[in-house]
Amino acid sequence: MTLLDLKAFLRELYEGASPRGVAFRYGLLAFDIVTVLFIVGTSFLPPHDLIETLDMVFGALILIDFVARLYASRRPLKQFGRLATWADIVAIVSFLAPLPGEAGGFLRILRTLRLLRDYQVLNRLRSDSSFFRRHEEVVIAVANLAVFIFVMTGLVYETQHFRNPQIANYADALYFTVTALTTTGFGDITLPGTAGRLITVVIMIFGVTLFFNLARALISPNKVRFPCPTCGLQRHDADAVHCKACGTILNIPDEGLA
Repeated sequence: MTLLDLKAFLRELYEGASPRGVAFRYGLLAFDIVTVLFIVGTSFLPPHDLIETLDMVFGALILIDFVARLYASRRPLKQFGRLATWADIVAIVSFLAPLPGEAGGFLRILRTLRLLRDYQVLNRLRSDSSFFRRHEEVVIAVANLAVFIFVMTGLVYETQHFRNPQIANYADALYFTVTALTTTGFGDITLPGTAGRLITVVIMIFGVTLFFNLARALISPNKVRFPCPTCGLQRHDADAVHCKACGTILNIPDEGLA
């Protein structure tokens, strides 16, 4: 296989509509979910040789995926303008070359930024899953809130566990993040110093925003994504017959569910 053949093959996997490409991208989504579960799950466990070995395996697989994406991309340099690309770089380094002790280990939590950020995966989910089409806003709002919680928990842990006796493990950092996000503020755990207060402010401001966005998605009527053939309006009521913007008759596919 020549390099051009390899590039064409990779583009089919990452961008193509063939059954092989679709299955491959679903496999990548499943791998991303497993990676996040591994990161969160092992954060509650003491260091172990098996965990370090699995770290290397995950790091190598993420590195292979990263290199393949760049090679298949039509504009590889443009990829470095995306936050998810830099998150992958940080995750690869933290998996393959961890800093001494636990410092920096939770930088790999940035891998969660990859979840549901792939345009091809979103399009395929809209096409294949009626549940996703009916509840897209809720699913994406839940994913965004979960990613924010994971990232901020990692940041709290990394900046506090060496100097703040109240943050002894990842569970303590997660507990503080959730209480700050919901503005419950029990006061049993606090982040001292200017940096700690700034982190708390960021958690409260952005966390409350994401939380209310999830609440809005849950309360507001379900919308379906269906481009109007006349004006291009993307989202309509599930039972809409006419476009609200221009009045064009729509023909929205309906599975017959209430």
